[in-house]
Amino acid sequence: MTTLAPYALHPGRSRGRLHPEAGGEMRGPRDIFQRDRDRIIHSISFRRLRHKTQVFVSPDGDHFRVRLTHSLEVAQIGRTTARTLGLNEDLTEALCLAHDIGHPPFGHAGEDALEAALDEHGGFDHNAHTLRTLMLLESPYPCFAGLNLSWEMLEGLAKHNGPIDNPGWAMQEVDALFPLELGSHASLEAQLAAIADDIAYDNHDIDDGLRAGLLTLEQLLTVPIVKHCWDRVRARYPDIPQDRLLRELVREQIGVMATDLIASTRDNIAQARIATVEDVRDAGRALVCFSPGLAAQERELKRFMYAALYHHPSQLAAADRARIIVRDLFRAYQQQPQLMPAEWQDDRLLDEPRRSRHIADFIAGMTDRYAEKRHAEIFGELAFA
Repeated sequence: MTTLAPYALHPGRSRGRLHPEAGGEMRGPRDIFQRDRDRIIHSISFRRLRHKTQVFVSPDGDHFRVRLTHSLEVAQIGRTTARTLGLNEDLTEALCLAHDIGHPPFGHAGEDALEAALDEHGGFDHNAHTLRTLMLLESPYPCFAGLNLSWEMLEGLAKHNGPIDNPGWAMQEVDALFPLELGSHASLEAQLAAIADDIAYDNHDIDDGLRAGLLTLEQLLTVPIVKHCWDRVRARYPDIPQDRLLRELVREQIGVMATDLIASTRDNIAQARIATVEDVRDAGRALVCFSPGLAAQERELKRFMYAALYHHPSQLAAADRARIIVRDLFRAYQQQPQLMPAEWQDDRLLDEPRRSRHIADFIAGMTDRYAEKRHAEIFGELAFA
């Protein structure tokens, strides 16, 4: 195991789990964070990511990414970078693997539809729903609800994008159950998981967009960071056909971003004189981040991707269709709760907002194809002909 830096989270100093477990934290050779990671990998919620949208709704091609493959790619970037920085690899990997578990079917379109459906009942937030899923909804153990993950794991999932000053109802609920100090910055491992997510989707969405024919290299080369990396790739391989170098471009960009991230983070740690985990929490700002120059280039790349890919007419049409599916399902279950599976029917949930939030829990756990199947069963196969 890589020697941990003094400001890394050490499994032997974990704040533990909400529910004490018989036999303590060791089961075989695994420490508490390794067990967290394994609990995520073995969870039903993680398996369902195989059929949840990353960029393309229910993609026809086997080579396009879904939430599961995206999460694995985030974990690879996160773990490798954590090792270089002396952070806890296992916790970083666990955070990366779990960060998208709360996403409903159809990605952000599905989230928009659930947010609208719960408008009068507190709204819907996929990040808070990740915590809700892992702490309350998925319960494979006999004596307690949830996966009973470590405090550090839950805190990192809650705050990987920064402190939460105005938590919604779902985050308030889990925080009341196991207080996560929402107003402070999270660990370096959690901060790294957030940036690893950015690096992964910034670049792998380019790969999928090119494969789908929604992006062209000519479009991409108008973005400075892409042009810079493409020039480096062409200089290394001047005699290789252009189409053979597109995936090399993606790898080059990931390398440039990761290298910048490592150097910038080391500088931040040194300048802030970070020596302990407490110093990280007291720093008052994120320490794991790109340099200012690369951060500006990365924001420009994001703006391009929204305009050219995420808001492409074909993507907007698919998103509209997805929102209708989720909206219709929510209304159907409100009007006829008996349409829900028996294990989700609960006569105690007759009052609001519990009733609507319970329905949203059910829909949020659906995969894309299950939501489409249930919609077809209720409204007919020709609803979207």
